[in-house]
Amino acid sequence: MMKKTTRNSNISQHSNKEKFETSKKSKRTNEPKSKNDELIRLNRYLANAGLCSRREADEYIKAGLVSVNNKIVTELGTKIKPTDEVRFNNQIVRIEKKVYILLNKPKDYITTTSDERGRKTVMQLIRNACKEKVFPVGRLDRNTTGVLLLTNDGELAAKLTHPRHKKKKIYHVFLDKNLKKADLEKLMEGVEEKGEMLKADLVSYVDAADKSQVGVEIHTGQNRIIRRMFEALGYKVIKLDRVYFAGLTKKGLPRGHWRYLTPTEINMLKMGAYE
Repeated sequence: MMKKTTRNSNISQHSNKEKFETSKKSKRTNEPKSKNDELIRLNRYLANAGLCSRREADEYIKAGLVSVNNKIVTELGTKIKPTDEVRFNNQIVRIEKKVYILLNKPKDYITTTSDERGRKTVMQLIRNACKEKVFPVGRLDRNTTGVLLLTNDGELAAKLTHPRHKKKKIYHVFLDKNLKKADLEKLMEGVEEKGEMLKADLVSYVDAADKSQVGVEIHTGQNRIIRRMFEALGYKVIKLDRVYFAGLTKKGLPRGHWRYLTPTEINMLKMGAYE
């Protein structure tokens, strides 16, 4: 009787030991990975570094312009470790601290990082803002003023400019003459210009006493859409000012001045909370 009890006891102890070992293995398996073990898609890495959007990164990868640990990578969807050495055009790519700058753009500045003709660019207005390499999100014509975001966050920039996200833009338009009511309605119905349909989501008079000033809301990203739609109806845009872009306004920001976005604004943009 005693021997049987001892045998059962040994079996029980062995069983408990197995459970303990299994539990230890399970815990090791579920241990969180260190940051160096986490994999990230190569196109996302390039976008996070502020080099370009993910879509543009895919084009660079396919063209053989990107290498990882000195090996050219052309396969889309490739994942890398944060510790891997990534090069674009043989230049090392590093993820920088993210910077978000709001500029109230004045006239006569080109919305680009450089200009081969020596014209003034918006980069000159923010040259002392940061050491990181930022770029404009979208474009404003040389003579268009107002809200312009600059950042090195390629992923966010892609979200704000891709047509499918339909981010709202509002412009204050100054015309060479009063806008007729019938033409105001035509702008919302759609105007054809050189085979392309141009349409505003909302158009209204800014001042009932001065119908040459109009507020226009759009969600499209068509090139020079505001000027083109008015020109198609026989109006000339004297002045064009963007007062709203994806939830951002130039309130309290003088022309030609800039400021950093607040943490709340950054979070709202990333979450897509702004229209």
